[in-house]
Amino acid sequence: MPDRETMPSAPAPEVSERAAALPQDALRIASGYAFTGPALHLGALLWDGQCLPDAQIRVPLAMLNRHGLVAGATGTGKTKTLQLIAEQLSAQGVPVFLADVKGDLSGIAAPGRPDARVEGRAADVHQSWTATGFPAEYYALGGIGRGTPVRATVTGFGPVLLSKVLRLNRTQEQSLALIFHYADSKGLELIDLKDLRAVVTFLTSDEGRPELRTIGGLSAATAGVILRSLTAFEAQGASGFFGEPEFDTAELLRTGEDGRGVVSVLELSAVQDRPQLFSTFLMWLLADLFHDLPELGDVDKPRLVFFLDEAHLLFDDASEAFLESITQTVRLIRSKGVGVFFVTQTPKDVPADVLAQLGNRVQHALRAFTPDDQKALNATVKTFPKSPYDLEEVLTNLGTGEAVVTVLSEKGAPTPVAATRLRAPESLMGPLGQDALERAVAESPLYERYAQAVDRESAYERLERGRGAKGPDEMRDAAPRKPREPRELPEEEQPSAVEQVVGSGVFQSLARSVGTQIGREITRSLFGTARRSGRRRR
Repeated sequence: MPDRETMPSAPAPEVSERAAALPQDALRIASGYAFTGPALHLGALLWDGQCLPDAQIRVPLAMLNRHGLVAGATGTGKTKTLQLIAEQLSAQGVPVFLADVKGDLSGIAAPGRPDARVEGRAADVHQSWTATGFPAEYYALGGIGRGTPVRATVTGFGPVLLSKVLRLNRTQEQSLALIFHYADSKGLELIDLKDLRAVVTFLTSDEGRPELRTIGGLSAATAGVILRSLTAFEAQGASGFFGEPEFDTAELLRTGEDGRGVVSVLELSAVQDRPQLFSTFLMWLLADLFHDLPELGDVDKPRLVFFLDEAHLLFDDASEAFLESITQTVRLIRSKGVGVFFVTQTPKDVPADVLAQLGNRVQHALRAFTPDDQKALNATVKTFPKSPYDLEEVLTNLGTGEAVVTVLSEKGAPTPVAATRLRAPESLMGPLGQDALERAVAESPLYERYAQAVDRESAYERLERGRGAKGPDEMRDAAPRKPREPRELPEEEQPSAVEQVVGSGVFQSLARSVGTQIGREITRSLFGTARRSGRRRR
C-alpha cells in the first residue's frame, strides 16, 4: 500500500468528452462534480431512468469535515453507503468511527466476495472493483459484545449527558449539575455509578442534609428523584458502562503502518434494547474529542470522520440544554478537523439548527404508504436545493443502493442535486465471522489496555469509610489529591462569586490544576464532560 502522503488524487478533474454528449441538464449536474483535488467516488448519475457512468458523482475529501447526513427508509442501503465512504476515507489516510447498530459492519476488515450483483453494479458505474479489507479496530460498549471495552467515568461523562440517559427533566438536570459541582469541590471522585449514588445518598441522609443546604437550588425531593433514577438505571445493568480504565478517544485517530486510516467499529447490537444509553455514549465520544483536539482551521483532509447511526435517538425527548450543546459541538468541531455524519431515516429527525450545518447529503429512498410518510417526504424534498428532478417521484422510486446526493464543492458551494447509483463496497458486506472477530479483538494491543475493569478508591469508598463523620470535609486529610480549601473569612470580607473564581489560584494557574478535582470542574466542556488526569494524550 503506498504511503498516505503520496497516494494519487482522485482522477477526472474535468468532465470527459463522452460526458459532454449528455443531455444538457445531466451535463450541468455532472459538471458540478468535476473536482480537481482528492475526492471520494460515490457512483454514477441517474438521469431519465438511465445510469450514465461517464457522469461520476464525487465528494471532495477536504469537505468531509463540513458534516453530512445519510438518510433513507429501512432496507434502502444506508449501511452500505457508510461502508463505501469509510473504505475510501481509510484508503486516503483518514481514520473513521462507525457505530455498528445492526452488527453487519464488522466485515470491513475482510475482502469482499465478488458475485453477480457486485459485478453488475461495478459495470453499471464503471467501477474497477477489487476485493479489499481495511484496517479495523473493534469495540464494545461497556464490554457487552465482542470488542475492546469502552467505558467512561461518571465525572468524565458529565451531568448533561447523564441527565439525558436518566431521562431527567430540566430542573432535575440542573440539580444533577449541582451535585457534580459539590462532588468536585469536596474531592469526591465520581468514577462509577455507585460513587454518584453514594454522594446523592449522603446528601439525602440525616448527616448529609446540612451539606445539602449549602448547594443552592437543590431540594431534598429532587435529590431523591435523582437517587431513584440512578437506582433503577443500575438495576437495568448499566453499571458496566461506567468505570475505569476510561476510554481515551485519541485511540480513534490512529492510522495503520501502511498509512491507511483505522476504521473503529463500535458494536452496539448487544445493547440495542438501551437506545438512550448507546446514543448518548456516542455523543460523549464526540464531546470528549471536541474537548481535547486543537484548532486546525481548514484542512486538506479530515483527521477523523465520525458516523452517528440511529441519530434520531439523540434528539428524542432531549432537553434544551442538550440540544444546544449538540448544536455547538457540531458547529465548532469542524475547525478541529472532525467531520460528523448523522445517519437516520428522514431529515426531520434532526433539529433544524443541526441540519443547517450539514453540507453533504446522501438521501436514500423514502416510502409514502401513510399520511405521515407523505408528510415526511414533502418535508425532505423542501430541504434540497432547486433541481430539474421531480424529487417526490425520484425519492419514492429509488432502488436499493441508489440515492439523491448533494455535497459541498471545493469552493464550499452546494453541488447540483444528483440522483446516483452508488458504487459497491470492496470489503465484506456483512458481519465478520465470529472466530475471526474474536481473534482480531484478542490480538489488538488495546484489548490488554482496556479489558480489565479497575475499581480504585473513589467517592463510594471514602463515604463508606467516613460514615458517622459530619461530612466529607472531615475526611480531607485521608483523601489523596484533595485540593486545599481556602481559609474562612468573616462574612463582611467574603468576596463575590466572580472575585472568588477570578482571584483563585486555580483560575490563575489552570494548566497546573487540570489534574485536580477543581481543575476538572472549571474545564468542563459544553456537555459538562471532563478529562481526568492520567489519561494518555496524543
